[in-house]
Amino acid sequence: MNKKSNDSVIMKGNEALAEAAIRAGCRFYSGYPITPQTEVLEYLSWRMPEVGGEFIQTEDELAGINMIYGASAAGERVLTSSAGPGFSLLQEGISYLVAADLPAVIIDVARLGSGLGDIFQSQSDYELATKGNGHGDTMVITLTPASVQETVEFVYLAYELSEKYRHPVLILSDAAIGQMMEGVTFPELSEHDINKYDWSVKGRKKGSEPRKITNVSYFCEGGYYGYEAIYADKIKKIAENEQRWESINVEDAEIVTVAYGISSRICKEATELARESGLKLGLIRLKTATPFPVKAFDEISKDCKALLLVEMSISAQLKSDVVVASKGKLPIYAYLSSVDVPESEKVVEIANKIILDEAKEELVYEP
Repeated sequence: MNKKSNDSVIMKGNEALAEAAIRAGCRFYSGYPITPQTEVLEYLSWRMPEVGGEFIQTEDELAGINMIYGASAAGERVLTSSAGPGFSLLQEGISYLVAADLPAVIIDVARLGSGLGDIFQSQSDYELATKGNGHGDTMVITLTPASVQETVEFVYLAYELSEKYRHPVLILSDAAIGQMMEGVTFPELSEHDINKYDWSVKGRKKGSEPRKITNVSYFCEGGYYGYEAIYADKIKKIAENEQRWESINVEDAEIVTVAYGISSRICKEATELARESGLKLGLIRLKTATPFPVKAFDEISKDCKALLLVEMSISAQLKSDVVVASKGKLPIYAYLSSVDVPESEKVVEIANKIILDEAKEELVYEP
């Protein structure tokens, strides 16, 4: 693509994500193909060499995540991507990135099911993305784009946040957004200075001590006790400063939907349909899943009767976070569709049933 790209172009979500990473200065990719994110690899396999970067299709996901550990330690902007069972295999490597205070951007284009699952669209990785990502107290910043354009913007944001906090950032996409084609505008191509950070591994003079990149706690004053305070302070700052969301008609809503990704697009349409029929429906759309945007729930009207989760999962994975964010003050219902993208008319139908007291709390609705 041209260095300047001010005009909108039509691109598939996964390919736009890959181009955004290139333009943000990423020059190292390692990963393994798995549907529905393989286009990320395919695109970078020819695009990365064009800008002088390194593309490696690894033998498996374990190699992919550990290679970006090494490249990040050298100061490079790095990327790996996966989906489904491949994302499960990244978990230990993510934990090591966290322990070493290393920035990295990781992509999960979520698909259906546990185990091998299937290649269909779904949002079934929410709990793993927000409460997994390795052993110990591992957490990552998790961004949840709802369009191809926002995917591009979040790639830039991901690198910014990962370097600000020296911490991995996950972009939680899904097969619907990764495979859809939409108009998108890219910023100009930028370069990243691999030597800009004093913490990165560089060449050393003979006789000088090598720079080691491993668990920060090994070198921290006070050992692990000292690191506990540093890490606790980091995650506190992330929670305070990096909550992101979009609120639509929440200030007077009788029912507020909570959604992210492709499901939030349906809820936005449902809000418009409901308002046309006189039903005051609102939406809290997550832009970050971690930190969860608890501040968004302070905007909810005192006249709100209930919250309605809309997500493509079987077990209402959003529920525990929403219960905490809403302080347990409101009934919570769920429209769960798992495989199929939710329907806006169905969202409105369920909201009306809640208003009329015809819906059972926590009832699972199938499309």
